[in-house]
Amino acid sequence: MVEHDEDLVMPRLNVPQAARDVYSASCPCRLILDLLADKWSALALSALTAGPVRFGGIKARLDGISPKVLSAVLRRLEQYDLITRTVYPNVPLHVEYELTDLGRDACVPLGALLFWVEDNVERFPDLA
Repeated sequence: MVEHDEDLVMPRLNVPQAARDVYSASCPCRLILDLLADKWSALALSALTAGPVRFGGIKARLDGISPKVLSAVLRRLEQYDLITRTVYPNVPLHVEYELTDLGRDACVPLGALLFWVEDNVERFPDLA
């Protein structure tokens, strides 16, 4: 039996268009911006664009991330319905992470940002 962690998905917010102002401290859009602007979240989502990946595959792709931080990032992305976590009852357990439709949509602007960063890193003299 395959297990999906659907209980972790955040409920959808019915926020009227007029109440959506990312510059307002009370706007729920800020939570989403905080989530997606996090470097590990953006990189984890990007690592899943080719299809389902196991935890170890994501960790190998995200050089420098600790298992503890990666676990927290994946839980948070799953909580906001950007990824799914599927547990296959093998011995040992086989767990795969995959983008949802929402996660794939989020990868479009995030992917553009990642490409822009790679193309422009030399323009930041203290970093190159």
